[in-house]
Amino acid sequence: MGSVIREMIVDASPEKVWQTVGNFAEGPRLTTPDIFVDCLLIEPDLRQMTFADGKIVRERLIARDEPARRIVWAWQGEEVKHDNTSMQVFAECDGRSRLVWIHDTSPDDLCDWLAVAMDQLAPEIRRSLERAN
Repeated sequence: MGSVIREMIVDASPEKVWQTVGNFAEGPRLTTPDIFVDCLLIEPDLRQMTFADGKIVRERLIARDEPARRIVWAWQGEEVKHDNTSMQVFAECDGRSRLVWIHDTSPDDLCDWLAVAMDQLAPEIRRSLERAN
């Protein structure tokens, strides 16, 4: 299994960042509105997201830890054997936050594609979180 890890400093309080990132039902649409045009719960722990290009994906909530400000979900699809994705928010100095985004997936060859996608999404996520602050 391969891992892709990205970290970003966000000019917003950890509480504000967690309020958005920890929102399983709406987080993707709130952080990347140009990418995800819809995000809805089809079961209490299963969300369906629609990309701007019409592609639909489903993700299952694995864990949500309020005190640790950590959320974990799994991408469900034919192209993956296993997937775990997490985001965790840490307090930084001056009221800022550090967001750690980890994607563990199998098969390993998905990691290159995921790394590119995460690199493209990370700046948009950071900007959205800072605007919401």
